[in-house]
Amino acid sequence: MKRLWAPWRTEYIHGPKSRECIFCREYGKGDKKDLILHRGNFASVMMNKFPYNNGHLLVYPWKHTGLMEEMGADETLEVFRFIKESVSILKKEMNPGGFNIGMNLGKAAGAGIDEHIHFHVVPRWNGDTNFMPVIGEVRVMPEHLQATYEKLYPHFQKLNTA
Repeated sequence: MKRLWAPWRTEYIHGPKSRECIFCREYGKGDKKDLILHRGNFASVMMNKFPYNNGHLLVYPWKHTGLMEEMGADETLEVFRFIKESVSILKKEMNPGGFNIGMNLGKAAGAGIDEHIHFHVVPRWNGDTNFMPVIGEVRVMPEHLQATYEKLYPHFQKLNTA
């Protein structure tokens, strides 16, 4: 595999590892630093720090559970409302050709954080699976995470939490 210089990963590699769950309500002292775009009554939306594509979002309930059957009706409704709103905002701001939306439920299914349910909303463009990831085994991220955050944040602040 080829290497692509990605200095922003140094923070993750050398930084202190928190035992705190990144999806729990108490996580994060600053939404911008933690890439949290919106906090609702039962769920939140954050950007993925290690995205598959630009605009890769994570939507999750605050309840710390890895079991879908433990999600209440209010949590389920808000999570799916935020997935729907995320698609709408990403369409408006980033103009993708499509989306991958889903979750990996359990370690065996590929969940990186299997103890807290979260859904991925990944914008896709025609040609984003070009020769770089297929042949070169390198993914190119054309926009810095903070620039994407600044672009999306104002849209998410307009969401009603009721």
